[in-house]
Amino acid sequence: MNRLTNTLEDLKNKSKKALVAYLVAGDPDIETTLELMTVLVESGVDIIEIGVPFTDPIAEGPIIQKAHDRALKNNVSLKSIFEMVDKFRKNDNDTPLVLMGYLNTFIFNKALIEDNKNDVIDSVLVVDIPGELKLKDYGVYNPNINTISLISPTTKKDRIESIAKNSSGFVYYVTLRGVTGASNLDVNEISSNIEEIKKHASVPTLAGFGIKSAEDAKLLSQCSDGVIIGSSIVQMIEDSSQSKEFDKIRTYITDIKKAIS
Repeated sequence: MNRLTNTLEDLKNKSKKALVAYLVAGDPDIETTLELMTVLVESGVDIIEIGVPFTDPIAEGPIIQKAHDRALKNNVSLKSIFEMVDKFRKNDNDTPLVLMGYLNTFIFNKALIEDNKNDVIDSVLVVDIPGELKLKDYGVYNPNINTISLISPTTKKDRIESIAKNSSGFVYYVTLRGVTGASNLDVNEISSNIEEIKKHASVPTLAGFGIKSAEDAKLLSQCSDGVIIGSSIVQMIEDSSQSKEFDKIRTYITDIKKAIS
């Protein structure tokens, strides 16, 4: 089992919920991303999702789209992300790392994924492929890397079973109809859909998209195995990109962690 599987299994055994934090690699720069990864872990994050910059991030709202644009202007590539992660692993060999990105990037960088030197990456989430498929179906395969699948409120029931069974690591339940960073969570619908997913999935189900406050996180952690925070953190990173003062992020993550504990 890799770090992601081990961490989620350990949290389950302790009856604890997972806290996943998302950031875009290279926003505002690759050195700061490395620093922020440590800040997130120190503040209570269990798993880090690393957004791989892409020219057309169709699943993202305006906050994360802008972060992708800023990172691309810094010429951040998957190669430089692996180099950054390798540095992170010198001080932290325990925190699971998930690459979240788009298919073209992973196909173009097939060798990096298949090599995954020293197993620094634990999982990949490919935003723009059907949930029933994995990177392996596109000719990119590493047996030590999980492929996480997405299920949304609009996913039809006959597909939920096959997607839930296909996902490894965890099932990412998208809490909203729309893009990342939107609001108006329908907790009753979310709870019902996650219950349906859990009938078929052999891995945990985590909820993400639109979780902004500790109250949101607390509500959703009651029906899921954990929560994923993205746009709020990315906005705070943008706000602090000049000062490089991240105390607000530390406090925010600490409050979320307490809320779901």
